[in-house]
Order: sequence, then C-alpha cells, then structure tokens
Amino acid sequence: MNRRLLPGLAGFVALCIALAGLTPAAVAQERERPERIAGKPNLNGIWQALNTANWNLEGHSAEAIEEFWQLGAIAAIPAGQSVVVGGTIPYLPAALARRGENRAGWPAADPEAKCYMPGIPRATYMPYPFQIVQGEGDLILFSYTFANANRPVFMNEADHKIAPVDLWMGHSNGSWDGDTLVIEVNSNIGDTWLDRAGNHHSNRMVVTERYTLVDDNLMQYEATIEDPETFSEPWTIRMPLYRRVEENARLLEFNCVEFAEQLLYGDLITGGPPPTE
Repeated sequence: MNRRLLPGLAGFVALCIALAGLTPAAVAQERERPERIAGKPNLNGIWQALNTANWNLEGHSAEAIEEFWQLGAIAAIPAGQSVVVGGTIPYLPAALARRGENRAGWPAADPEAKCYMPGIPRATYMPYPFQIVQGEGDLILFSYTFANANRPVFMNEADHKIAPVDLWMGHSNGSWDGDTLVIEVNSNIGDTWLDRAGNHHSNRMVVTERYTLVDDNLMQYEATIEDPETFSEPWTIRMPLYRRVEENARLLEFNCVEFAEQLLYGDLITGGPPPTE
C-alpha cells in the first residue's frame, strides 16, 4: 500500500469514530451552534489563514519568479510580514545551507508541487480552508482541503503516544489548557517543508499548537517548533485564523495527485512530458 495513503485512511476511520461520538442531541445542538461543548469552547467550523505564510514564514518583499515570466504578475511572489515571533528562524548553520539548496530547487523540489500531504504546521496556513469537527467524544478531527489531508487529535490521555513510524501529518496528542486547545504533534516525517521558501525540518521536529477562540469567527493560532537537529532553539509562529461565514460554506475536494503526475513521473507517462513551447 502507498505509504502516503495511510494517514488518509486513518483519518477516515477517525471521522467515523468522531461522528459516532455525536449523539442526535449533540448534532441538533451543533446546528444551533452552542457556545461550548462538554464545557469547552466550540471550535467547530471551517477556518482559514489570510496571510502569505505559505510563501515564506519570514518577512519578505514582492519578487518575480523568472522561470515563469510568461505569467507576468500572476506568478509573482506577494510581499508579506513575518509570522515568526522575533522575526527570523534560528537555523543551525548546516540547516541554513540546506534551506538555500531547497530554494534553488523550487518549485519542483517543494512537496506541495508533488501533492504530498503538507504536514503540521503548514497545513494550517496554506491558501485553502480546513475544517474542525469537535464532538463530546475523545477525538477532534481536522480535515484539510489540500491533498485531502486529515488528522485525528487524541484527547484522551490514555491514547497519547509517539507513533511507531514517521507520518506525513504526524501524530496529534491533544489536551485543554483552560479554554485553549493544545496539540502536541510528534512523529513528523522529515520530507515536508514549512513553506515555499524552502524552510524545512527533520523527523525530530515536535510541534506544539495552541488554538484559542477570540470570538465566534476569530481564533488565535500559535505553533512552537522544537527540532534540535535543525534549529538552535525552539521558535514560535503566531497568526489569526478566520471562520468562513458565507452561506453553505463547506470544504471542497482538491484531488491534486493527477496534477503532479507529469512532475513526478515524466517520461514514464504515455506520451512523455508536455511540450516546452
């Protein structure tokens, strides 16, 4: 079985379990949007970041992408402010050099171009919405548009563990710190990037996320990244997330695998690569 499909299968099972934890009464309450669920803030909904973090977590100016000059301004990189607390990522020297290599190989080297599941925290601030499904059970489900990625968050301490293998979306152990949802994500595969600027990590990375509801339609997101193989010290990103409030808001599929086949398999595909002119 393709290893990249395993998290998706696990997420499907988790969704079934999570929905099983929603009694008919709980479903009816969700339609009325209760303020709290089992005494905790109601995070249910479709959320999205509105920033340029997926281009570069650090501050950056607008820039042309010379390889795609035919697209003009469509392919330009938009300017953006840093979402890194303190402004810059504290790389170790060798890891900083590797970031330069990643940038030189972009976009083909970016796992996003290959439709690989984006990992955490990148899945949070890609330019696509994601959905939180929260019930009264021991699981909270996060479902993402890009590559149909998803992950269960295990809220029962008895289920907290380190996964036996590295996973594209990691293994998520959740708890509540007052009204803040705290998720420790371990067992992260080292093949994901943190953005399109080549910022990266190793499989020793542990991400501690904090989701704090500010009001019904605004949530504060923080993620602290620890990876002694890549960074000289832990560092944190911080940004707001906004609830999608339009009528009939829903998560739509983005089955991007077929769009990456030429990039991944090239001459193995019947007919060869597309023409360059």
